[in-house]
Amino acid sequence: MKQLLASWDDFWLTPEPTSTLAVVRVAYGAVLLAWAAGLGPDLSPFFSTSGILSDHPDTRWAWSLLHVVESDAFVTIVYWLLVASAVGLVLGFHTRLAAVVAWVCAVSLYRRNPAFFQAGDQALRVFSFYFMLAPAGAALSLDRWRRARDRFWEFPNRPPWALRLMQVQLSMIYLFTVWIKVRGETWNNGTAFSYSVRVGELVRLELPAWMTTSVVVSNVATYSTLAIEFAMAVLVWNRRARPWVLTAGVLLHVFIEVTLRVGFFSLTMFLFYLAWLDPYKVRSWLLALARRRRLVPLGAADG
Repeated sequence: MKQLLASWDDFWLTPEPTSTLAVVRVAYGAVLLAWAAGLGPDLSPFFSTSGILSDHPDTRWAWSLLHVVESDAFVTIVYWLLVASAVGLVLGFHTRLAAVVAWVCAVSLYRRNPAFFQAGDQALRVFSFYFMLAPAGAALSLDRWRRARDRFWEFPNRPPWALRLMQVQLSMIYLFTVWIKVRGETWNNGTAFSYSVRVGELVRLELPAWMTTSVVVSNVATYSTLAIEFAMAVLVWNRRARPWVLTAGVLLHVFIEVTLRVGFFSLTMFLFYLAWLDPYKVRSWLLALARRRRLVPLGAADG
């Protein structure tokens, strides 16, 4: 029992370099900024009082800034606060405050018109909550620059429990995805692939007929997708299997992104993948890049 408790504490609390967390933060801020840019043209038709949903949904116990102040001008304010928080996360400027603002604004917009958003949008919103809890500005940030300019390229050790939550979140997403899929008919009989790549409004790249109508191709693609998603839920926790599982997951989502219009779903999943990068290796890569750019002395030790 003591060994089990020690392993539990080690998993959540043993400090490690904040290099991976910093990379995930920068990547998340960039994706959030792109997401906000795509959202901008839809503010008036989908979130204003003169849009298709003139009043907010009657959702009991669900809070939103836009429920408190019902104004088109305030929708614009919330939107630009979202943009500012995304920039703040990229730069690591008042990082925790930026994460709080991003989460509050994203939740407020979601609850103003839930039907507008997809699964990837919801996963993107969850990330800001994790950054509210994490020391995300500890490295590669303006916060770090202001606190210790001479030690900017150091990556102080911190407990990794926020990153662990991201990893658990990814595993649970895939686990429940597989569970939901195998309870349906098309994923069990191997036809799900054929159906999904022929939904006209979702297709980005039309595949040749021999792929979309072939029973063999559809069976292989359908069951391979289930196998990869199950591996991402379970085998990703195995250190030896992890590189292969993550590679398979990346290839799966690249294929989805190329062939289907799924919004920011694949990009958000890639953010979760980044959370699995070894912080010691990431630190070495970042320092090697900084030395190559002559941002740190060539003889500087990793730290």
